[in-house]
Amino acid sequence: MKSKLTIAILLAAMLGAGIWVGQRYGSAKHEMAQQATATAPAKKERKILYYRNAMGLPDTSTVPKKDAMGMDYVPVYEGEEEADVGGKRVGISVEKVQKLGVRTETVALRKIHRVLRAVGKIEADERRMFTIAPRFEGWIDKLYVNTTGQPVAKDQPLLDVYSPELVSAQREYAIAVSGQKSMSGAEPQAQQGMRQLAESSLTRLRNWEISDEQIRQLNATGEARRTLTLRSPVNGIVMEKKAVQGMRFMPGEMLYQIADLSTVWVIVEVFEQDLPFVQSGQSAKVKINAYPDKNFDAKVTYVYPTLNPQTRTVPVRLELPNPGGLLKPAMYAGVEIAAGSGRKENVLSIPVSAVIYTGTRQIILIALAEGRYEPREVRLGTQSDDYVEVLEGVGAGEKVVVAANFLIDAESNLKAAVGGFGEHAAHGAQGSPPLAAEGSLRSSGEPAGAPIAGAKGGNAGFVVPQNPPQSAFAEGGNPPAPEHKGH
Repeated sequence: MKSKLTIAILLAAMLGAGIWVGQRYGSAKHEMAQQATATAPAKKERKILYYRNAMGLPDTSTVPKKDAMGMDYVPVYEGEEEADVGGKRVGISVEKVQKLGVRTETVALRKIHRVLRAVGKIEADERRMFTIAPRFEGWIDKLYVNTTGQPVAKDQPLLDVYSPELVSAQREYAIAVSGQKSMSGAEPQAQQGMRQLAESSLTRLRNWEISDEQIRQLNATGEARRTLTLRSPVNGIVMEKKAVQGMRFMPGEMLYQIADLSTVWVIVEVFEQDLPFVQSGQSAKVKINAYPDKNFDAKVTYVYPTLNPQTRTVPVRLELPNPGGLLKPAMYAGVEIAAGSGRKENVLSIPVSAVIYTGTRQIILIALAEGRYEPREVRLGTQSDDYVEVLEGVGAGEKVVVAANFLIDAESNLKAAVGGFGEHAAHGAQGSPPLAAEGSLRSSGEPAGAPIAGAKGGNAGFVVPQNPPQSAFAEGGNPPAPEHKGH
């Protein structure tokens, strides 16, 4: 019994000691916390500037409020207002910027090298085409060139022809020349008459395109030849042959057509909107499917004054040498014309990838700071493969987003931000209901004041138009909100 009493006393003593130690430790901890609080600087409370629409619509309020869907307006604190003034600027966290792979480039002055690409066809140079068509009636006695496509050299014999008129004219000229020599001692009037006869016969032979060589032979021998040899006037290719041995021909009838293909044309079809950039003297590159490893240099020599109403194109003529005869008439050719910008000075330009086309406007994203961007409308000019001229909307030295534009749109509700560009955008706490975002355009049949849904998430109380058009921005957008009926 005595031992039990002793154990109880010991337990009570231990419990009391534990309570005393705990109270001392708690008191010391409380004093240390108070000292730390006293020494630590007071945390500065951020100041709320205004409240903005949670869906990014251009509507702000100085007091807390809810939108038509019951969503609370988001507070904008001091220091954050630059990223969301009037809903025209957008912000993305630095982490998302890195994940999206956003890249920027500085707006600068550059020379725009515009290249027009078109399809053309090889044609023979019309100024180097010749037709063999005798000016007298006769018969083909012998053919020396008897196949189409056969190459011929200048002065090469083509065919021998027989013509009674030609033989008669030769004899008349030979008699006149012989009589002129025999009447050297006769009276002047007789000599004058014989000389005029000889000159008249010679003129007729030359009008029939009898060569000087054949006339010299006639003077030397005094004998008329039964046949006359017609020769090629140029180096070239027989493009067309109608001559057949033994056939009769009439004056002016074509027997051969010969083309000099040392220089050829390329007739290119250029669309009418590209005509201001094409002019004579510009250089061009010509590629032929038959020779994929070769580039042929050409020059623009003429822009035709007519337009093809079916294709809405204008023919443009290029001229280029044809060494080795590689280029054949009727071949198709791919042409690149170095059109330039039409101006010699450098122009303000941005990369082509920086432009977002909405269908009615062109938008770019200006990088204001890390993770802060401002959509801005621009007016564009001449465009090359890599850069496009900016006529209005941006200045030299500003940075534009050239990669991940559409991803920024999806992440930052860009449609709603660009909606602030509208002329009738509502602003203020007690203003009229906000207009639709960029992605929802008003149909032509609706009144000017009719509200439209189409911002991301939609708004209650707004009626969705039939078949609403989709924005070029709306890669990451949501479908329009359904029609809301009040209770």
